[in-house]
Amino acid sequence: MIKNLVLWLVVVLISMFIFQSFNFIEKDIPNVDYSTFLSDINLNQIRETHINEHDILVIKKNNTTYRTFMPMNDPQLIKNLVIKKVKIFGNIIDKPNILVSVFISWFPMILLIAAWFFFIRNIQIGGGKGPMSFGRSKAKKLSSNEIKTTFSDVEGCDEAKEEVAELVEYLKEPLKFKKLGGKIPKGVLMIGPPGTGKTLLAKAIAGEAKVPFFSISGSDFVEMFVGIGASRVRDMFETSRKSAPCIIFIDEIDAVGRQRGFNIGSGNEEREQTLNQMLVEMDGFDNNSGIIIVAATNRPDILDPALLRPGRFDRQVIVDLPDIKGRTKILQVHMKNIPLDKNVDPKIIARGTPGFSGADLANLINESALFAARKNRKTVSMLELEKAKDKIVLGAERRSLVMTDKQKECTAYHESGHVIVGRLVPNHDPAHKVTIIPRGKALGVTFFLPEEDEFSINKEKLESKISTLYGGRLAEEIIYGKNQVSTGAYNDIKMATNIAKNMITLWGFSTRLGPILYSEEENNSFLEKRSMKTNQISNEIAKIIDEEVKLLIDNNYYRAKKILKENLDILHAMKDALIKYETINSDQIENLMSRKPI
Repeated sequence: MIKNLVLWLVVVLISMFIFQSFNFIEKDIPNVDYSTFLSDINLNQIRETHINEHDILVIKKNNTTYRTFMPMNDPQLIKNLVIKKVKIFGNIIDKPNILVSVFISWFPMILLIAAWFFFIRNIQIGGGKGPMSFGRSKAKKLSSNEIKTTFSDVEGCDEAKEEVAELVEYLKEPLKFKKLGGKIPKGVLMIGPPGTGKTLLAKAIAGEAKVPFFSISGSDFVEMFVGIGASRVRDMFETSRKSAPCIIFIDEIDAVGRQRGFNIGSGNEEREQTLNQMLVEMDGFDNNSGIIIVAATNRPDILDPALLRPGRFDRQVIVDLPDIKGRTKILQVHMKNIPLDKNVDPKIIARGTPGFSGADLANLINESALFAARKNRKTVSMLELEKAKDKIVLGAERRSLVMTDKQKECTAYHESGHVIVGRLVPNHDPAHKVTIIPRGKALGVTFFLPEEDEFSINKEKLESKISTLYGGRLAEEIIYGKNQVSTGAYNDIKMATNIAKNMITLWGFSTRLGPILYSEEENNSFLEKRSMKTNQISNEIAKIIDEEVKLLIDNNYYRAKKILKENLDILHAMKDALIKYETINSDQIENLMSRKPI
């Protein structure tokens, strides 16, 4: 709106400048009385004249110019000019027509009036697109024919699809539910981390039911001026009623649906008015009007309770991160669009991507296609898929980083220590790949590939993880001595310490302290990182916790050290293989662990 106003202002100013410039000659030429003109003729000071009726433009020999007016017809004028050898011109300067003069004078005002009528017209019939149509809804409408997404395009959230499947059935056959007095939920709130497919699932509902789909973001309702957001809510519901049955999808509803009553005195009055209007509209339309509101958020903990009560968002659907089966299906959906090698196995990629959302997996497929295109390959192989996965998880390879032979050797021993300990401790995930090519902040990386997703972990596996984490540092210590251990184990120590602390204070794995909670996880926000909040405990208990953590770490530290000392030949052989190949896979690791050549 502001951009349009500025544009019109610039147009007006330019127009005024142009039409003012039409008269610059007339404004800059002075008027002189006729007697002075006759005197200049007699003094032989005039070089030429331009005569048009009674107006005379005079140009003197010193190049000065003035205009004079002949009060009456002077028959001697031409004769005197000829005698003085003055050049005489006629019909050079035409006096503007009076209508043209009026138009030039009034054009800027006419332009301003036209612009004003244009603005008023847009306010009345703007349809949401005019420069001053503040209160119009910004919802984008997709007709039933424009939506091609169906449930077959949505994978990794089978439970969520089942939850919303009856919405499709209701939109197709509403009488089936009305006969038994059933009422379909007015609103469905989809809850889940970013990228899990909430928007895609909402589109699939509309695509399956073949109904119009209105899409808008929660932030589109909130503006600087109070009342605009509420006006947009009213307009959105009024427009959707004309297209019923239909679906309204509000993405990131937490932008407008935050709890009221916090920060009293400094709250956002516009946001609260918008929320109030939304609550009223959801209560206002008929139960069987055919309008279903689907909203998405990853912050349900901050939503106002009035939004979540029955009669508004009656149903909450969790769209969580996909498990290994879901990730496999998602990969298969995205792999339909790219040519693949015969050796591509989506299950292996799914195993190596725990915690990936549907959007992350789509990005992985796209990155692998880009890798293949750079190499002018006709198909995408497992090599490109593995590279894409590593890039997303750890960052791009830093081959420009120059490492000395000593640093490479140290990194190779470090990563070999992780692999050997992880392979020989009980109940540990198998090693999938190890590399000494720097990625991100890491100089080398060891990948352990779980056979399946972990939802709970037993004590034995947790202790094996601690031992494996210390395997890298211990390999350096055994080869180079305690004084030559590098700082590369910082992240390993941090992770091992956190696991040990959680085992003692959260999960009750200490025989001295028993299954008692000594600290708890504090949720800063839904589905986001968590921080530890320590309960009020005595100094004596705190001392025992420290002792138990130290004992747990020491036991696994010395276990890993014993494993490496007993397998020094494998440690040296794996180091040599990494120096030679930089990256070795699971088959090569298995051969080395069996003391076979690779």
